[in-house]
Amino acid sequence: MNALTEVSVAGQGAATERWSEPGDGSYGPEMTGSRAPFILAVMLVASACGGGATAPSPTVAASTAPGPTASAPPIVTPGPDRYTYSADLKSSNEIPAIADSEAACAGTATFTMEAITDPSYYNVVSAKGTFDITITGCPVSTSIILAHIHEGAATVNGPVKIDTGLVATAPIAFGTGARIQKANVTVDPLVAQALLTNPASYYVNVHTAAHGGGVIRGQLIATR
Repeated sequence: MNALTEVSVAGQGAATERWSEPGDGSYGPEMTGSRAPFILAVMLVASACGGGATAPSPTVAASTAPGPTASAPPIVTPGPDRYTYSADLKSSNEIPAIADSEAACAGTATFTMEAITDPSYYNVVSAKGTFDITITGCPVSTSIILAHIHEGAATVNGPVKIDTGLVATAPIAFGTGARIQKANVTVDPLVAQALLTNPASYYVNVHTAAHGGGVIRGQLIATR
């Protein structure tokens, strides 16, 4: 049997609290009267102030190590652009045309130019050229003294603009054929720019001892 115990609380008048003694089928107090809320509040305060408080989680500081720095792109210097020109050389193209035995002279010329332009790819800043001229049909006694690129249309004689470097003091004997090859020839940037714009306004002219003004010539044509 369960025994009932009454407890008087001072100053509470007739209010009483009753607990039933634990027994079979009983697991807690049986409360009556106005003290039940007070007892419950005390229990809640005690639970909040004591017991196993959970320690705060440690704060992890954000990493301040600097990230990888992107490297600046390399400065690219543009390489030279290559241009190739050809000319069909004939004695009949000379002004005046050749009328003696050297009228049989003929030939072909190739001029390859490598030009570097400014960063805007608009104006030539430097240029080099390579000559390859083959001469055929001339008399054996022909002496070749000069070879140039001149500025001028097919109907005029114009000034020299690009020189092979061949000089009259060191002529080439034609014999059974002759070839003029000259590499790394400096080309004035303004001439190079004009040649790119209008190659037909330039011509190749080969000079001999008998024809100092030229024996065979031909206008330049851009081939690539």
